[in-house]
Amino acid sequence: MTEPVRTAVEDGVLVVTLDRPKANAIDVATSRALHAAFDRLATDPALRVAVLTGAGSRFFSAGWNLKAAAAGEAVDADHGPGGFAGLTEMFRLDKPVIAAVNGLALGGGFELALAADLIVAAEHAEFALPEVRLGMVADSGGVLRLPRRLPQAVATEMLLTGRRMTAAEAQQWGLVNRVVDGSQLMEIALALARDVCAGAPLAVAAIKEILRATAATGIEDGYAQLRRGDLPRYRAMLTSDDVQEGPRAFAEKRAPRWTGH
Repeated sequence: MTEPVRTAVEDGVLVVTLDRPKANAIDVATSRALHAAFDRLATDPALRVAVLTGAGSRFFSAGWNLKAAAAGEAVDADHGPGGFAGLTEMFRLDKPVIAAVNGLALGGGFELALAADLIVAAEHAEFALPEVRLGMVADSGGVLRLPRRLPQAVATEMLLTGRRMTAAEAQQWGLVNRVVDGSQLMEIALALARDVCAGAPLAVAAIKEILRATAATGIEDGYAQLRRGDLPRYRAMLTSDDVQEGPRAFAEKRAPRWTGH
């Protein structure tokens, strides 16, 4: 039997593949394996960004493994660090994750995609939170994140009815960054990852930190938070070697050589 989570590294990009036939469903062990991959991203300075996808072309992930539930795994089971799917509660990850959604993203699978920073979707991908039809609530981030990513009426309809949203509609609402032919999904997701890698690592970390810290504030309060000096990634960026390297490389008409310091 293959491992439920496979990883590979391509030029500083950690490729994480969820591989649990037939539907890439997630149980406690798989959640912990996914978190191990994202923890590797967080702690390895050679890694800059992750691309997360599912094996096959039908399912990105069908979410919580209902067979495990039927066998006794509780709906509120301890899925380990990072919460369900290893990422949905990993709130301090300073490196971006790109979800390459290769098929159906249902329930916890959709919540996993919502926990990523960017989403590239195959044309045939669909998204849904059907928990209400199973007597549950999408409480691994869906009920919290979806209303922040979609108009309130659209998000509420999806939560209350469990209806599926096509990739085209998701792009219309700005939920996904790209919709592409399925055969090009990983190529385009990796190209987007390389675009992220072209930026300075401390600047990327600072952007993620600022977005987290100011998500619930107004513009004026956001400025005040920047000026207070209590955002360590932002402070590190302001005094880094890279903040000098960027303008120097621009003036010298060459690619910058980032050190992350």
